[in-house]
Amino acid sequence: MTHALRPLVLMATVAGLALASSAVAQTSRAAQDPALIQPMTQEDEVLKAAIASGSRSEADRARDVYRRPYESLTFWGLQPGQTVVEIQPGANGWWTQILQPYAEATGGTYVPVNRIQDGLGVSDGSADFILVARAFHNWHRAGRTDEFMAMFFAGLKPGGILAVEQHRAPPGSDVDQSAPTGYVPESYVIAAALAAGFELDASSDLNANPADDHSHPFGVWTLPPVRRSEGDGRVLTEAERAAYDAIGESDRMTLRFRKPE
Repeated sequence: MTHALRPLVLMATVAGLALASSAVAQTSRAAQDPALIQPMTQEDEVLKAAIASGSRSEADRARDVYRRPYESLTFWGLQPGQTVVEIQPGANGWWTQILQPYAEATGGTYVPVNRIQDGLGVSDGSADFILVARAFHNWHRAGRTDEFMAMFFAGLKPGGILAVEQHRAPPGSDVDQSAPTGYVPESYVIAAALAAGFELDASSDLNANPADDHSHPFGVWTLPPVRRSEGDGRVLTEAERAAYDAIGESDRMTLRFRKPE
């Protein structure tokens, strides 16, 4: 291991839970593919501890079943000691509560960027990992996707990762029509990244949701966690509300892009 780890304050209290959770997760995944089981590293334990930490709200932890933080961050290639930039995390960002303590515990740096037009908060070529979660529908409507992708490319080191989680429209969708509902086609994000100079390193369906038909009266915000139930003269019945809640969170793309070496 190349980075000295500074334990999380709550490591002692959550280590047991983290290890147990890892064992369950690995057993479940092994049922599908035994080759997925790997020995747990100290870095894994720190990430598991950050995810299981009691400093995260109960509501945030309840969403783990839909957002799969451990699997997503492992897929994206988060590593100890990195400079991690999160784009538009919000006041109490869901990913922030995991990324910040993990970065601090592994000797890395966490940088939240709420206003992209003011820069990324890091010098060009210095970020190891940039996360964009659920933002491309807004950027398309504002006509700023290409501008922001160019900034992310400049901010990353050669070999650095751009991690994307985004509500996914069905293939072939018109982005002008889907973006106002919160969804964009996967092809739209990939094309924007390639145009900025990125390589598509990998894609995953680990956050896919086949139950989401992408057609809801109030767009993606009809679904949890927002659960919008009225507007424009429409009010959902209790049965409709229950049906949308049963879908869970949106169908999402999970993409990993890399800045060429």
